[in-house]
Amino acid sequence: MPYDDSVPPTRRARPLLVAAALAALCLTAVVGCGGAQDPAGTDTGAAKPGPEAEATASASTSPSAIPTESRPSGATPTAPLPQGPLTGRTVVIDPGHNPRNREHTEEINQQVDIGTGRKECDTTGTSTDAGYAEARFTLDVSHRLRELLRAQGARVVLTHDDDRPFGPCIDERARIGNEAKADAVVSVHADGSAVGNRGFHVILPAAVKGGGADTSKIVKSSADLGARIAGHFVRTTGSAPSNYIGGGTGLDTRGDLGGLNLSTVPKVFVECGNMRDPKDAALLTDAGWRQKAAQGMADGIAAYLKG
Repeated sequence: MPYDDSVPPTRRARPLLVAAALAALCLTAVVGCGGAQDPAGTDTGAAKPGPEAEATASASTSPSAIPTESRPSGATPTAPLPQGPLTGRTVVIDPGHNPRNREHTEEINQQVDIGTGRKECDTTGTSTDAGYAEARFTLDVSHRLRELLRAQGARVVLTHDDDRPFGPCIDERARIGNEAKADAVVSVHADGSAVGNRGFHVILPAAVKGGGADTSKIVKSSADLGARIAGHFVRTTGSAPSNYIGGGTGLDTRGDLGGLNLSTVPKVFVECGNMRDPKDAALLTDAGWRQKAAQGMADGIAAYLKG
């Protein structure tokens, strides 16, 4: 089955909240940075290589209900964490999609409850024209981000680590963050839009309430988290905010994503760039740029947690 390359519906971020937060973070005019292309997505850094689905189906048919592989990854570091500015804090990293989702299309196409409706358990994600899969990109960046946060003393949990046949479904991804009582959750993605559409954007949860969804307690904190990540991401990577979503702010608010709707803790999605644009793809496939992307996210998360 081909990758899901559909473009998510564009929604405008809250202008006053966004403008104030980004102004404070000096999100000024930037120039996109270049990088040597690594078409195969081969890792040359420390981490190994590796748009969203959703929530609760019945126990007998739920694609989320798979055995021990469904346990969150990275919950217990093999060595004691160093003491640092994030000691005592828990961060959940959600690598978007799964490299083997495309081998389990029947399972990931099953509908799950996202509170305000139903959506597919998960999707395959997109890829570059050269075949570097979004799911591999998200795992690589998530590994890098995990190490940066652990170095500051944070407890880091991954929703999966290439250790299960598919998924997890989007409802389970939200549940992992909720059950970890995470101080922040970041879902790592890359977009699959048209050529010429460039830049990153951070997706914030809209105010939604229905069924098992109620974001009223996390809208403000998630917006703060997202604005801080956007500000640090642009400074660290040199990439400009999206030129096709968010009105130049780098922020977009959506109410149709189960991973956000079902979250009870501060959570955002980071779309690091557009895999279908050759210039963005050259960045996303470069290991050095991926390290910068992870650093930008780590700095934004740390700034949010430090207050």
